[in-house]
Amino acid sequence: MRRKLPQVLTAGLILVTATGCEYTWEDFPRLGMPTPVTEEAPIILSLWQGSWAAALVTGVLVWGLILWSVFFHRRSRTKIEVPPQTRYNLPIEALYTVVPLIIVSVFFYFTARDESKLLSLSDKPKHTVNVVGFQWSWGFNYIENVPGSTGDAKTDKNLKAIPDKWRDDLPANAGGVWEAGIPGTRDPETGNPGPTLVLPKGEKVRFILTSRDVIHSFWVVPFLFKQDVIPGHTNAFEVTATQEGTFLGKCAELCGVDHSRMLFNVKVVSPAEYQDYLKTLADKGQTGYIPAGIAQTTPAINAEKKQL
Repeated sequence: MRRKLPQVLTAGLILVTATGCEYTWEDFPRLGMPTPVTEEAPIILSLWQGSWAAALVTGVLVWGLILWSVFFHRRSRTKIEVPPQTRYNLPIEALYTVVPLIIVSVFFYFTARDESKLLSLSDKPKHTVNVVGFQWSWGFNYIENVPGSTGDAKTDKNLKAIPDKWRDDLPANAGGVWEAGIPGTRDPETGNPGPTLVLPKGEKVRFILTSRDVIHSFWVVPFLFKQDVIPGHTNAFEVTATQEGTFLGKCAELCGVDHSRMLFNVKVVSPAEYQDYLKTLADKGQTGYIPAGIAQTTPAINAEKKQL
């Protein structure tokens, strides 16, 4: 044991220092989370940090009680074969019943509060993107008034998966443009796999998530947020990007044999560059919309009516 202990400690030190090479002390407060790049992401980061703080306090208390029991109630200390037994201690039983209930209630309150903020939708978003998940890649319908593209998103049959409650918020006479990929698609600038979704910096974007086949999950890593893409049950959320750059996205739901290839990129640019990009798609002939997928099922529609 004496010979092995220094070797184990040395190996542990090497492991800790080697895995931390990519991070600095400035990254430590995020506790493993990437740098937020949207106005909404700090809400999630704060909840994450608070959860860790509460877990650490609880852990220290539990570890302290365990060590206290080990050292001060060991048999060698009392020299008694069977120490005195304590039964039916009502205050202690009430303590270890009530305290966990309080902890869970506090977690529930902050989680529900932050979830309500993150899923709240504005009346008229400045931009709307329909994210289409399919085996094994992604498509993006930019529901915008783009020069060179004619049509109306409110009546387009390819967007029938979007519920009426959100269809009414779409811009009038928006012909729109689209981009779609396959597993072999790569970003022309970075070479990263998957199609690229372009977003404007500093402007609110509503994402409407639809699927053509099975359940997927739309996850942009530095958004610190993901949401399921469910066939027959359309989800939506809004973000405002605060930092330009290209970020990685992926499917976070096991959706079949090529799930690991369902990658995409998110490129945040200035509003002027964003409009130029939409015009480029129109010039390439990618006008109108690709099929969004399976429309809302009757159970999903009825559930929404009950919530309203």
